[in-house]
Amino acid sequence: METKRKNKIKVLILGLIFLSGQVLFGQVYNQEFTTFKGKVKDKDNNKEIVFANISIVGTHVGTVTNLDGEFTIKVKKSSEAQEILFSHIGYDNNKISTSDLKAENNLIYLQVSSKPLNEVTVRPTDAKKLIRQAIEKVHLNYSNSPALYTGFYRETVKQRRDYISISEAIVDIYKQSYIEESDDKVKVFKGRKSTNVKQSDTLAFKLQGGPNVSLLLDIAKNPYVLIDEDVINNYDFELSDIVSVNNRLNYLVSFKPFISSPDYPSFIGKYYIDVQTLAITSVEFGLDLTEKELVGKFFVKKKPIGLKIIPISTSYWVNYKELNGKFYFNYARSEVKFKCNWKKKLFNSNYTVMSEIAMTDWATEDIVKFKNKESLKKNEVFADKVSAFTDEDFWGEHNYIEPDQSIEAAIKKYARKMKRK
Repeated sequence: METKRKNKIKVLILGLIFLSGQVLFGQVYNQEFTTFKGKVKDKDNNKEIVFANISIVGTHVGTVTNLDGEFTIKVKKSSEAQEILFSHIGYDNNKISTSDLKAENNLIYLQVSSKPLNEVTVRPTDAKKLIRQAIEKVHLNYSNSPALYTGFYRETVKQRRDYISISEAIVDIYKQSYIEESDDKVKVFKGRKSTNVKQSDTLAFKLQGGPNVSLLLDIAKNPYVLIDEDVINNYDFELSDIVSVNNRLNYLVSFKPFISSPDYPSFIGKYYIDVQTLAITSVEFGLDLTEKELVGKFFVKKKPIGLKIIPISTSYWVNYKELNGKFYFNYARSEVKFKCNWKKKLFNSNYTVMSEIAMTDWATEDIVKFKNKESLKKNEVFADKVSAFTDEDFWGEHNYIEPDQSIEAAIKKYARKMKRK
């Protein structure tokens, strides 16, 4: 198990950044649909709510808001959907009738949740024991049969504030049951990319693994990627709060290392655990960057001589959606910021690498596993599997994550270049 954990962590970290070493100067639908666009905000302070969940009530279909709180959701007319549910950690859910929504410019407000603590049956305050119990109950709280997901995946690379690479796709995911040791499988259904939105003045980057890396963030299925029984005693745990997640009370368990490992990085973060079921509903964490230069060595698979990678910040986030008593993998995001120091050079460059995946639909009946030769390999570069784009209606009726304003500007800039060529 120790070797397996090391390998998984290396894939998680190394998959995010692949330096080329060159120094440079699903599923098909043909049904009609209705599209709703808008923004989700905090009712009290009017601020945009990032990564809020939007789902069609009575279905598996959904998406999330972007960094500007914006969303786009497409509803098949054949589904006869009546309501759309908006939710986020720490807020009360808000159901809106589809008849009350406009095609665009919808403003949806969420109210900060205030749940009285006397509603909670207080458990023992041993936070480490709580984590162990949550892992032990995975087979009860998550699916024991495989599922076929449709997901939207995006990855970006920025140099300072400018995008130098954007790639995204609709992907089909064969998700193994939570009692299986086997890895999930991904194949690209439809994808596109824009590279050199701004030409990098120093390095060419390639991200290895693509959606496969994002699926490793399914901590309920891969608990040893984060904190396994072998290293759990190296961490301090604290039951620090009780918060609302989808109108259900959750324990907030914070953790941080007190013993560092020389073999792989440690993490700092927090688990959200459902009070009633002890299901893991969300996890937020990042690398312990106390020894930045040491941690930086884990990020790079190949790099030019004389280049030193120094991580600035890392963040990983995964959440789950509950339906009929079971919890399903719903969204995952990773972001790594780092600095590239060149030996004997005065100026350095800062980079940000981001990847995210949102489950937009899934099915659990009559599932057929696709063939290995159709799957995206763990060592493949996702951006090499998709082609450049200019079509504004590329996604058709598939749900996706609305681009934030900076990505949208980069895409439009690239589209203008394509037209000139």
